[in-house]
Amino acid sequence: MSAEGEEGSGGAGPGLCWASLFSCLGLACSYVGSLYVWKSHLPRDHPAVIKRRFTSVLVVSTFSPLFIWVWKEVTGIKVRTPCLSRSGRHYLEISGVWFISLEATFILFLGPLIQLSMDCPWDMVDGLRVAFDPRFWVLCLTDMRWLRNQVIAPFTEELVFRACMVPMLVPCTGVGLAIVTCPLFFGVGEFLMD
Repeated sequence: MSAEGEEGSGGAGPGLCWASLFSCLGLACSYVGSLYVWKSHLPRDHPAVIKRRFTSVLVVSTFSPLFIWVWKEVTGIKVRTPCLSRSGRHYLEISGVWFISLEATFILFLGPLIQLSMDCPWDMVDGLRVAFDPRFWVLCLTDMRWLRNQVIAPFTEELVFRACMVPMLVPCTGVGLAIVTCPLFFGVGEFLMD
C-alpha cells in the first residue's frame, strides 16, 4: 500500500476500515472490560479494588501494541513511524510523553481546578506552600485514588486510546477525525460492558 493510503483516507478500502474499526472496538472493550473482571462487593474507591484494577489496566496496556501488530498483519499496512509519534508525539522520550499526557489531563480538568480554587479558603501563598511541601506529595503518592486519577488512568488511556488506536484509524479517517473518534471507542466499550 502506498504512503498516501497510509496517511490519509484516500487509499483505504472498506475491508481495511472494518478491520480498523473492529480492532479499535476490541481494544476498547479489552481496556474497559479489564476494569470489570474482578468481582467484588467493595466500593470502586476501596484500595483493594483500585489495586486490582491497576493490575488489569496495566496488563491490557502492556499488550495493547499487540492489537496494532495483528492489525498490521491482517491489513498489510506498513506503519513506518512509531506508535507514539503517530499519536502526535514526535519524539520518544518517555519524560516528554508523561509531561504531555499530564498536561492534557490538566487542561481537561482546568474547569474543576478553577472551581476548587474559587471554593478553597486558602490564598495563593498558602496554596503554593502546600504544593511545595514534600509531605503533601508523599500523601498523594500513597493515596490509591490520587494515583488512579492523576497517574495510571491518564497514562494508560493515552497509550491505549491514542497511541494504539490512532495508527489503526488514520488510513480510513485521516489524522483529525481519528483523534476525535478515539474517545468514542471508550464510550462504546463502557456501554457494551454495562
